Amino acid sequence: MPATLDYNGDRGLRMLDIFERLNKGERISKRDLTVYYGVGEKTIQRDIEDIRNYLAEKHGYEPDATIKYNRGQNCYYLVRFEREWLSNQEVLAICKILLESRAFAKEEMNRLLTKLLAQATPTQRKVVEGIIKDESVNYVPLQHKKPLLENLWQVSDAIVQEHPIRFSYTRQDGRTKDRTVKPLAIIFSEFYFYLIGLQTYETGDAFRTYRLDRIANIITSEEKFRIPYRDKFRDSEFRKRVQFMYDGELMTVKFRYFGSSVEHVLDRLLTAKAKQRDVSVYDISAEVYGDGILIWLLSQGSQVEVYAPEELRQKWLDEASRIVASCDAKEGAWRQ
Repeated sequence: MPATLDYNGDRGLRMLDIFERLNKGERISKRDLTVYYGVGEKTIQRDIEDIRNYLAEKHGYEPDATIKYNRGQNCYYLVRFEREWLSNQEVLAICKILLESRAFAKEEMNRLLTKLLAQATPTQRKVVEGIIKDESVNYVPLQHKKPLLENLWQVSDAIVQEHPIRFSYTRQDGRTKDRTVKPLAIIFSEFYFYLIGLQTYETGDAFRTYRLDRIANIITSEEKFRIPYRDKFRDSEFRKRVQFMYDGELMTVKFRYFGSSVEHVLDRLLTAKAKQRDVSVYDISAEVYGDGILIWLLSQGSQVEVYAPEELRQKWLDEASRIVASCDAKEGAWRQ
């Protein structure tokens, strides 16, 4: 016990220390506390009762936490109710999703997991840790390996405050350009965080997407920008219609699906409508932005046939032909 803290003479410090122990999941006995703090059992009893009364008064008639007594173990412990705390099951689910996302560098991921695990009850914390141990120990971050949380917060704050931002952006080809953007939204998709923003050109503003890990040297302007309510960017509507974060015009794609799981299609394309034609045959229509949908359609192989729009159908046919031609050429080279 640090000599600078007088737990015997300072009741406030003693009660804070008792509450911190309880909050960490410790089971405490009056006998042990009297020895540790150098006070009598009645004093400890009053401390515990005052903490219990504080919790009841702070949270009203339906407390989110209370102190219980276990007669068999002769100890006190803190019970948290689930209204404001994560359950063990919820902690496990969020940890699993985080690990699968691979969204963060290893240091940031470990820090997030540690804080999430602290939400689980002490008896179950080790169970959750055991379930995710292999995934967390062998976690493989994305190739960029950059910390993101600071940039994520700075950009998000600029979005809320409606301040333009200036930053350096490194393109896929390695070239770096300075950009000034009106930030509108942060979206997570396929391993990466993206900034959706308005970039100003001589002809006017245009929507652009930027991968957050390629953004550096962010400077937030003191100026403000205003977008009329009717023109506000709708994250949810954009998310329903974009595939692989490809920019482009809004279009309605139509294709026939030959497969056993139309549910998979509807879960992937959130605006999709399906009309059954036969057993495992469906006509699908969906609103999407840009040509990212082409990547998904090609990944479905012979399970889809694209009908509209005609330009997209032709791109789908041309790419399929190039794949076949490439395979034929490589097969011929291997046989030589």
